[in-house]
Amino acid sequence: MRAAPTILHLDMDAFYASVEQASKPSLRGKAVIVGGLGPRGVVATASYEARRFGVHSAMPTAQARRLCPNGAYLIPRFTLYRQVSDVVMAMLRELSPLVEPLSLDEAFVDLEAGGVAFDSGSARATGERLRAGIRAATGLSGSVGLAGSKMLAKVASEEAKPAGLLLIEPGTERELLAPMSVRTLPGVGPATGEHLRRAGITTVGELVEAGEDELVRMVGRAHGTGLYRMALGLDDRPVVAERDAKSVSVEDTFDVDLHDRVRIRGEVQRLADRCVGRLRDSGHSGRTIVLKVRRYDFSTLTRSETLRGPTDDAAVVREAAARLLEAVDTTGGVRLLGVGVTGLADYTQEDLFAQSLAAEAAEAAGAAGAAGAEAAEEEGGADATAGQAGPEAADGVAGAREGSEPPVVAQEAQEAPERRWAAGSDVRHVLYGPGWVQGSGVGRVTVRFEQPGSEPGRVRTFRVDDPELEPSDPLPLVGETA
Repeated sequence: MRAAPTILHLDMDAFYASVEQASKPSLRGKAVIVGGLGPRGVVATASYEARRFGVHSAMPTAQARRLCPNGAYLIPRFTLYRQVSDVVMAMLRELSPLVEPLSLDEAFVDLEAGGVAFDSGSARATGERLRAGIRAATGLSGSVGLAGSKMLAKVASEEAKPAGLLLIEPGTERELLAPMSVRTLPGVGPATGEHLRRAGITTVGELVEAGEDELVRMVGRAHGTGLYRMALGLDDRPVVAERDAKSVSVEDTFDVDLHDRVRIRGEVQRLADRCVGRLRDSGHSGRTIVLKVRRYDFSTLTRSETLRGPTDDAAVVREAAARLLEAVDTTGGVRLLGVGVTGLADYTQEDLFAQSLAAEAAEAAGAAGAAGAEAAEEEGGADATAGQAGPEAADGVAGAREGSEPPVVAQEAQEAPERRWAAGSDVRHVLYGPGWVQGSGVGRVTVRFEQPGSEPGRVRTFRVDDPELEPSDPLPLVGETA
């Protein structure tokens, strides 16, 4: 514990939903739910307007729709969220070299290490400047907690929500914590909370009264000792600037169970490619390939294979994932697939090059017999399939539409499959400019044409194959948007 509240915790308010409201003027002040939109989708974030209806993160989207039928349900746009997060994290690093990100929208900062705060007054002033700077740079609000420890700083930011700042003066911790629910403390989840409730302990103050020995008896020595220290407000954990990534993975839950073995293999290959993309973006390679399969009965299997050395080669990862799939029985149906890489390193093992060449040679040999038009058409079909799998896949499709023009031979092939437009995705029309998809179906797509900083825009409907309507990159929340 520090003698001054120089540990800051920033938590952006309803981050994904707030980004969507900032970028879509017609949704400001409205209930916005971001997450998977299919029958098995899960809420990632709900705006405060949606939370009044009982909607919260990790809730099945189907349940959220029953609670809030008139809300706006949108796919996540992780590309934009990461861009906004980068702006916010850069502002935190200007305050101190010790910044510990917990997620895209949350981080601890050691203000003392940055020389910007040494007492309550300077810490509060720094927190207020940070909140104002974030608002100016992104148009979003963040809640700030300041305390002498990480645990208390996080408690403070939660109490400050939304768009507030709370500073916990050293020496007042026990008084502040005493009336709070035991669920306030880190590590007290639903099961532990219920166990304590049955013992008559519902507040942090009652935890302190129970004493360390009683807590050890109830929940075990390690958990009981830690719980008692937290109830007293004691936490000596330092702010850690860099957290080494332990793994990189991607997964998709499918609206309908997959039974076709060929389709399942194709999805695994696509996931392997996405996983390698993330691996390279993080500047790592990995040695162990992991396949995750959740079957129709919710049983989850994981299979792994360790290579001779770390790799970031997509062909090697695809080949290993395919081998792992061969050992899994999928006859009853598959509802979720995932591919991951662990054993991360910041270099690539060169002796895996032979494996990569062999895989590429096999792929080339298989493709040699196909006509150019058929090959180009298959690439388009792969994009359409990826668009059905999940929100991140949909983002990937939008990006794939940009870049070099499609070959002429693809334009001469048979008619391309119907384009899919996910609710919330960015588009641009030749005549009407930038907008976003409100919904689509029966061969039509409805678009609201507006952009950050504009007035709520008009809604227009087009054919899903309208050549003048194309996917687009997200527009910045603040600054030049046209």
